[in-house]
Amino acid sequence: MKVSPAKENILKRVRNALSQPVQLPFPHAEGNNSVFETAHDGLEMKFAEEFTRLQGKFIFCSSRDELAENLQALVVNKEWTHVHCKTPALEKILQPYKPAYLNVGDEHTLDAAITDCEWLVARTGSIIMSAAQPSGRALPVFAPIHIVIAYTHQLVLDVKDGISKMKEKYPGQLPSMISFATGPSRTADIEKTLVVGVHGPKEVYVFLLDE
Repeated sequence: MKVSPAKENILKRVRNALSQPVQLPFPHAEGNNSVFETAHDGLEMKFAEEFTRLQGKFIFCSSRDELAENLQALVVNKEWTHVHCKTPALEKILQPYKPAYLNVGDEHTLDAAITDCEWLVARTGSIIMSAAQPSGRALPVFAPIHIVIAYTHQLVLDVKDGISKMKEKYPGQLPSMISFATGPSRTADIEKTLVVGVHGPKEVYVFLLDE
């Protein structure tokens, strides 16, 4: 098959170009650095802003006493009588205060559920949860009200930081389910009307404990 002079010139240029290495136009754009920068001094402030923007309820507690007092005030205000908790570490924190509302009755009649979490993502106001938590998969979704008790050391800036922390915490064997809960459950599937609390809790509280 005879190649025309014009086509041969084009192929020659391609061969020459491939034989000569070309410097990357953006040598530092390898995805190792975060695209997003926070102007806030602390992750607590950033998380609180983003979480409340998503209709979440945020309460900062500087001690266990303050945590117990704020929880009691919320339960009294909402007139809850049955708040369920399946996390031994959280039950141990609350038991000295003898909350009468805790673990009363059946799981199917609960008013709210208290769980821990894996991490809190400040930039998106998200809560990272997994199947490895004592509360399991169902409780945070089944409960009409979800109350999360977290610590300030569980705050990370971005989603990728949360994923890295999960890999460090569970080396070689990640939990079978990892979820990112960003505010109360919501959907606009029906006539594009936003409805809150359809596929999960209609209200989400985060009590952030600074120890």
